[in-house]
Amino acid sequence: SVDSSLGGLSRSSTVASLDTDSTKSSGQSNSNSDTCAEFRVKYVGAIEKLKSNESKNLEGPLDLINYIDVAQQDGKLPFVPGEEEFIMGVSKYGIKVSTSDQYDVLRRHALYLIVRAVGYDDGLGAGRSLLALKTTDAAAEECSLWVYQCSSLEQAQAICKVLSTAFDSVLTLEKS
Repeated sequence: SVDSSLGGLSRSSTVASLDTDSTKSSGQSNSNSDTCAEFRVKYVGAIEKLKSNESKNLEGPLDLINYIDVAQQDGKLPFVPGEEEFIMGVSKYGIKVSTSDQYDVLRRHALYLIVRAVGYDDGLGAGRSLLALKTTDAAAEECSLWVYQCSSLEQAQAICKVLSTAFDSVLTLEKS
């Protein structure tokens, strides 16, 4: 049961409509058909290896957002990402986050281990749009939260939409 949220949750008063142009890749050099879309993001941080009893409280999008808020206030997660921009490639295999020259891979999130993706405005008035990913391990005993900063709420929602499309295409393939 894969739950992909479309990032329709926004605590700011402006709920952005999805801009389909933002799913187009920016300066993609290779014509790799496996990559649906690429986005420029910044890495905020992660809370890794949460035990299943903690992870049970992180079912809905708001649970995730509130948990990240508290983690930032407690100093477990930074409010501001590092300066470096990364390329987030989303495909039917999941998410690959690599350096802007695409030489080094920072992290891979396999599609089947992504439990939820939420795009939202951080509500601090700085206009920061965040993408939170909840992933699990293969045994589903632990979960981790990964937080990326996007250039806009539209971009965060576009990533969620591409992810959702990837889920759908994989599920359709398995049915046929």
